[in-house]
Amino acid sequence: MGPSYPIPPERTDWLPAAVHLYLDHTEAGQSLRELARRTGVHASTVMRQVRRYENRRDDPLMDSALTLYSAFYAKDTSMTLPLRMPADLATIEAEAHRVLRRLAEPGAVLAFTPGVEKAVVVRELADGKMAQLAVVAREVAEAFVLKDWIACRKQGRVSMYELTQEGRMHIRQQSGMAEAPAGFDWTGASLPRYGTMETPVAQMGRRRDKGGKPFLPAELVAAAERLREDFELAQMAPGTTQNWERFLDGGARSTNGGTSRGPAAARDRVAAALRDLGRGLGDVVLRVCCYLEGLEACEKRMGWAARSGKVVLRIGLERLRRHYAEMHGRGPMIG
Repeated sequence: MGPSYPIPPERTDWLPAAVHLYLDHTEAGQSLRELARRTGVHASTVMRQVRRYENRRDDPLMDSALTLYSAFYAKDTSMTLPLRMPADLATIEAEAHRVLRRLAEPGAVLAFTPGVEKAVVVRELADGKMAQLAVVAREVAEAFVLKDWIACRKQGRVSMYELTQEGRMHIRQQSGMAEAPAGFDWTGASLPRYGTMETPVAQMGRRRDKGGKPFLPAELVAAAERLREDFELAQMAPGTTQNWERFLDGGARSTNGGTSRGPAAARDRVAAALRDLGRGLGDVVLRVCCYLEGLEACEKRMGWAARSGKVVLRIGLERLRRHYAEMHGRGPMIG
């Protein structure tokens, strides 16, 4: 049947079939037998699928997601249209490429508080402090749980979610690792370090040149991580939809007034670094370090020759390292 309200199909077509059945039954009022005839399965099969989602309403993120979509499927369309709009498929896939890879890191979890518009990927450090890895919009996190890419590990005022096997499989597919010999069991395989556990810069930091030296020295990797952490922290500002490219040509200026903490300060630090790098160097550093875009994709986007991106990236990171040394000394990496 589908949603009662007019809504762009790219915002509901990606929903799992079982979610459609659940909403058609609970909100649109279709009977289990009617849904069974429509899908060509037994009514008991539909009932099990419906009960599966009903039993998961204790999960705060799942409940938030089903509540959001319920309004669009409601039989009584006189009710008020929800203020929030579901995420579209393009956004979900783009954010999955960025966020799920951070969740694949050892000890990483997604933290969600009901009523808050963003969720945060964090990881506990050896000293007991929490390191922030990524920030994701609530609607995208809801899509992740509906697609079974993440699952609730601990419920509470702040609920914690972990990456599932389905989420790990999606990472492999996005990373071009879906092809495997017939009969290969992905579920029993450990995640390779390349493509899932690390950022593109961290991967290059492990690679060696012909002389056995790392292609990217540790101080360049640290500079890249410092920029990425500020970039992620800047996304926590309310309503952030920042066009970072506009800082590359000096067309935007800082507005924070010099304070050193919080999302606004992080935004100003990223803006200052991008302006210092300028076009070319800033483009590749922004895309690889912050957007976590692969070098090959970056080269194609920029129209560069193959393997030239590595050289430009190294020059950009060296300039970024000097920027931090000149402007910020050995200050805190984030906040």
